[in-house]
Amino acid sequence: MSIESIPHVQPPKGKPKWLRVKLPTGKKYTQLRSLVDKYDLNTICTSGSCPNMGECWGEGTATFMILGNICTRSCGFCGVKTGRPENVDWEEPEKVARSIKIMGIKHAVITSVDRDDLKDMGSIIWSETVKAIRRMNPNTTLETLIPDFQGLGTHLDRIVGVAPEVVSHNMETVKRLTREVRIQAKYERSLDVLRYLKEHGVRRTKSGIMLGLGERESEVIETMEDLRKAGVDVVTIGQYLQPSKRHLPVKEFILPEQFSRYEELGKNLGFRHVESGALVRSSYKAHKHIN
Repeated sequence: MSIESIPHVQPPKGKPKWLRVKLPTGKKYTQLRSLVDKYDLNTICTSGSCPNMGECWGEGTATFMILGNICTRSCGFCGVKTGRPENVDWEEPEKVARSIKIMGIKHAVITSVDRDDLKDMGSIIWSETVKAIRRMNPNTTLETLIPDFQGLGTHLDRIVGVAPEVVSHNMETVKRLTREVRIQAKYERSLDVLRYLKEHGVRRTKSGIMLGLGERESEVIETMEDLRKAGVDVVTIGQYLQPSKRHLPVKEFILPEQFSRYEELGKNLGFRHVESGALVRSSYKAHKHIN
């Protein structure tokens, strides 16, 4: 029997049991939750209600979003608001660095909305944020989960220049579905971004895809192969969940056994790390991806 013929999805008739999330607990989580509330700190972990928040915080990892909370793009899967963003806050790099210090974060993931409205597409704030975190938190390691910056080397060079331990850019979906899922993005351009980063000296590159949008298994495999050809070291594979009724619907829930098969395939393809599971998100176990 071929892999393609093995049942690997469940129709979306209610959320399956393997997507049920336990409430976060533990001393470290409680401590960080208290600090976030006390100092009104902005983390994607809390604002995005990440299912892995308790686990990640317990390991000293947190994710922060910069450049506001309004995106210039309107991706069909994303819960971030689309519209005209606010002016850039040039004090933001220091604010993020201070938040990381207050929380005592060992490994920080920084991400952002797309800022196609800016001449530099936000790349200057990106580099200044990394520099500020380095100054204030010299022992904290970093992953930057960046937009595509429209594939322009001038902007990508600012990320390369500040040398985060990991630089990540998500493919999000397979080639056939890219136009539907990531309306203003391009599959080949994202691959070119990842290839450019690796060729210009980034030690560890990373990407992620969501499943359950109607992709075929052969297309997932093709995407993984394309990522390896682009020199990507780490890949994350998780289940897409619809943020609201306005967003793309879930077409199928991927079975845990299928996620396990993708993990094994990824290892065979030569990825250094593969995180594959229903609740996996871009920053899941991110601290392990720097080694």
